Amino acid sequence: MHSVRSWGIWAGKAVILGLLTAASHAQAANDPLAASPMSEPVQARFDPVTRQTVVTGATPSDGCFSFSLPNEWHLSAEGLTSALSDVRVAVGLRSAQELRSMPQPDLVSRDAAFLQRDYEEMLGRPAQSVSLTSSAGATRWSATWIDANLPTASKAMTVETLIVPLSSQWVLELSLTGIESREASDALTRQLLARLKLHGGASCQR
Repeated sequence: MHSVRSWGIWAGKAVILGLLTAASHAQAANDPLAASPMSEPVQARFDPVTRQTVVTGATPSDGCFSFSLPNEWHLSAEGLTSALSDVRVAVGLRSAQELRSMPQPDLVSRDAAFLQRDYEEMLGRPAQSVSLTSSAGATRWSATWIDANLPTASKAMTVETLIVPLSSQWVLELSLTGIESREASDALTRQLLARLKLHGGASCQR
């Protein structure tokens, strides 16, 4: 079992596991809920003047990160939850040390391969479709499972995670859920990434 420092990630995985388990009674190879939570959970502060929520979090060794989201967001077991909708953002950190066994040439591609393996082991089956695209300093890993018994009109379920390299030792994982359209998801992703900053030293407020 890996030891990713995550906050909100595993709650989302539990929902995914429940959907596919109900569809075909698949047994997970690993229990993601057994992973340890982030040692320093993120914090969120809503500014009523700018109508934005500033989110901050710390890496254990390299400093801290921050980004802002439009309108008001609350902390919850699932991560960050919008006060205006069911949209959620789960946040996780993964270290280069955890990914040292992956053969890929760089930290981001190793993390993508790790996510792929992790989900497929958890769900007990390979994904039917996988993609990896990069833009605006982040890489979007996406995998789709198709099952006739899934409670969706398309009978498909897609899982996506944004992978952002924070340093040579850490990557940030962001998972957006509850967004109805690709256009809305892309718009929120662009805004989040445009305002994502990594701080270090005296500028890092823990």
